[in-house]
This record gives sequence, structure tokens and C-alpha cells, in this order.
Amino acid sequence: MAHAGMVGFPNAGKSSLLRAISNAKPAVAAYPFTTLNPHVGIVHYEDHQQVAVADVPGIIRGAHQNRGLGLAFLRHIERCGFLLFVVDLAAPEPWTQVEDLKYELDKYKQGLSERPHVVVANKIDLPQARANLPTLQARLGEKAIALSAVTGENLEELLLRIKELHDEHAAANLAQGRQPLRW
Repeated sequence: MAHAGMVGFPNAGKSSLLRAISNAKPAVAAYPFTTLNPHVGIVHYEDHQQVAVADVPGIIRGAHQNRGLGLAFLRHIERCGFLLFVVDLAAPEPWTQVEDLKYELDKYKQGLSERPHVVVANKIDLPQARANLPTLQARLGEKAIALSAVTGENLEELLLRIKELHDEHAAANLAQGRQPLRW
């Protein structure tokens, strides 16, 4: 169980992102399903707070029907307090990735996609990515954090948003009489 779960299709850059923001060193390669098991990285903040972020193997269409690596990894996502929808911003029509991911989560468990979340538009350093960003945000109706896990561009904005989501989740747990998850 981690505070945050990264949800995305294969090759969206989830493992590269986990390497960039935490102490974790998952394998990174240019082929789908490099990640076969979840990896958890700990993000350390200056106030000594720690947030656990899980890199879950890529979700594919039909995951809720146990296609690909399927149900086992959807269960990992279900146990996370908030989500990071990681999309490949350089791909054609990247907004469909978010729509498809939310569909798979809701088919697995109704309302799962409505957890507190942030859309991470990865690969801003690649051609076509910057051109896709305004359409992505307009189609989603929410702000996406555009960044590059490879170059480090705009990682700080994501780290601040993760901390905000973590603090909100911890406060909600305390309000319900539950102790927040500590690492």
C-alpha cells in the first residue's frame, strides 16, 4: 500500500517518473511492460515528511476483465489514497489515455477514478507534446502538470501537488478517526 498510485498505459514514463521524484530505481526501457511488479518509491520533503508513490505495471484496455496484467494491479491502485494519471503527452490524442484509464478503473470499482488525483502530462521534451497540451487540458476540463521525467523539467510543480494531495488525504483520514499511513 502506498499513499499515491501511478496509473498509466505502458511506456507512459511511470518508472522514469518514479526514478526522478524518489529514491526508487525501477528498470526503465523502451518496450512495453518493463515493469512487471509494483515498485514503491519514497518522496522526501524538507519538512521530513515522506510520501510513498507506487509505480504499478501499465494498464491496458480490458484490464478490468483481467487482460494484460489486469486485476492484481488494479487492486494495488484501489488501496492508494490518491492517484497520478500519467499520460504520454507526445502521443496522438493524449486525452484519450486519461478517459480510457478512468474507464478501466471505474469498470473495476465504481468511483475509483474519482479519487483525488493529478494528471501528469509526461514527455513535454518530445516533439508534438507542447502542441498537445492546450487540447489535453481543454478536453479534460482540468489542469495537467506538463513535465519531463527525463530532463527534470517542471518536476517541482508535481512534487508540490503530491504533497498537497497527501496532506489533504491525511487530514481526511484524521477527520474520520483513522491514522494516516506512515512510511
